[in-house]
Amino acid sequence: MDLIEAIVLGILQGATEFLPVSSSGHLVLVPWYLGWDEPPLTFDVVVHLGTLTAVLVYFWRDWLTLIRAGWTALKTRSLHRNPDQDLDARLLVLLMVGTLPAALAGLLLESVFDQLSEPPVVAALLLVTAGLLVFSERRLTANRSLGDLTLRDALTIGAAQAFAILPGISRSGSTIAAGIARGLPRASAARYSFLLGTPIILGAGGKQMLTCCSASSRSETGWRSRWSPGSPRRPSSATPASGS
Repeated sequence: MDLIEAIVLGILQGATEFLPVSSSGHLVLVPWYLGWDEPPLTFDVVVHLGTLTAVLVYFWRDWLTLIRAGWTALKTRSLHRNPDQDLDARLLVLLMVGTLPAALAGLLLESVFDQLSEPPVVAALLLVTAGLLVFSERRLTANRSLGDLTLRDALTIGAAQAFAILPGISRSGSTIAAGIARGLPRASAARYSFLLGTPIILGAGGKQMLTCCSASSRSETGWRSRWSPGSPRRPSSATPASGS
């Protein structure tokens, strides 16, 4: 990957990550269409960290409030002393529950999802998110708030996030559509979607970083073992092997 390709794909990732279109799908289709090599794993790590940074910069106050409320509720073993704090602590629990489907799907079905990364498949799946959004908009009732969400709602939206592990399905698009279908207004559905995505983005980036470090470590270990003083070496092509 050269500098121009990295800049183009980085801009593409930044422009599509926070829209209801699949950023991962576009990162598969654009290099394929332009005849570029597949981006290396290190590039995936960097764009995930960039996405995580952007989300945390925008929502850091929300996360600080949620974590404080959750910690206070844990210490006092009560969720009912302060109504506002109760709402924040409860929302934190719902986000944790909603993260489980995608986390389990990513760990257990990673090889299955990798097999579906062919460009024609991705192109077809890109249309699914648009269909989900149209369907949810037609069912829009917007008669609920984040405080009205239940564990069933959290699991439903979490399942939509797990479905978006498929390359070409937008994570934000599918979770926003699920939130709207559960009666949330657009703004609340979008806020919940990005809060829900933070742990998954962090986990995916961390997993890819560990994979990248592990591959680098194996490569370095192999190089050292090959060139260590006591390791056997192949005879040079310029020097005949013994016995010839």
